[in-house]
Amino acid sequence: MYKARIIGTGSHVPEKVLTNKDLEAIVDTSDEWIITRTGIKERHIASNGEATSDFAYQAALNAMEMAGTSPEEIDMIIVGTITPDMITPSAACLIQSKLGAKRAAAFDIAAGCTSFLFALSVADSFIKNGNAEKILIVGAETLSKITNYEDRGTCILFGDGAGAVVLSREKGDRGILSTHLFSDGSYGDLLYMPGGGSARPASKESIEKREHYLRMDGNKVFKIAVKSLEEAALTALSHNDLTRESIDLLISHQANFRIIDAIGKRLDLPPEKIFINIDKYGNTSSASVPIAIDEANRQNRIKENNLILLDAFGAGFTWGSAVLRW
Repeated sequence: MYKARIIGTGSHVPEKVLTNKDLEAIVDTSDEWIITRTGIKERHIASNGEATSDFAYQAALNAMEMAGTSPEEIDMIIVGTITPDMITPSAACLIQSKLGAKRAAAFDIAAGCTSFLFALSVADSFIKNGNAEKILIVGAETLSKITNYEDRGTCILFGDGAGAVVLSREKGDRGILSTHLFSDGSYGDLLYMPGGGSARPASKESIEKREHYLRMDGNKVFKIAVKSLEEAALTALSHNDLTRESIDLLISHQANFRIIDAIGKRLDLPPEKIFINIDKYGNTSSASVPIAIDEANRQNRIKENNLILLDAFGAGFTWGSAVLRW
């Protein structure tokens, strides 16, 4: 049986770093307060002139280099993002052009912080159906461009960057075992950006009301996220007849250390089986999981035949999980 197997990983973040100390000079907050409530110490922020496709392109190059894959071999490019360079063309098409991957079909998926897992699930289906041999998946964001740095509840959280994987159609037991996706649009008003779409297009009034920035009810999002992530993780384990003990590493969306810690405890996973890098990058939304996959891979935290559990939750609300045999 053929499976979709990750054969290359890559990531890239902007050089500019925004520390908690830097934020103390911008809003009423403190380094201690941010670390205690989120686990974040710093985040990487795009400079003027840098866009999502810039980071995505570099992450893609890194993943393709590890995979030994040329642009001509890529059948499809799927980019998970809520901050494309522009509404159209898609970030995926811009990246396709930069790579010179002229054979590849290219499109974006916008599912909040779960976008990478949605993209992974779509790619898995194409490969298992025999409609693609190699697919490049990228999760990339420049959240700093839609973050209100006058709102201390959100500006402490978000960072920029990109992560990528190359999926290949391979024989054997190693690869994606299953993916599981969920959504509930009734919670849409708990994490959203009101301006910029067809309902509230850009205008002098929308700009004055700061409608082109993210808005979030953090306490409510936190509670629902923990419950949903646990549900998604348990669904993945049950589907594959796996015990919690059989998981070698949990790579969860890096939204908040307390959320990741809560999921780990609910799954009875020891700290060494939970990958965490939120302290360095903050919440990079769609880029969070693939950046973590790449770091875990390059740090040799993942070994051949390890069982990896992926878990993510985002605006929409959307959430999902996946199990991989590395």
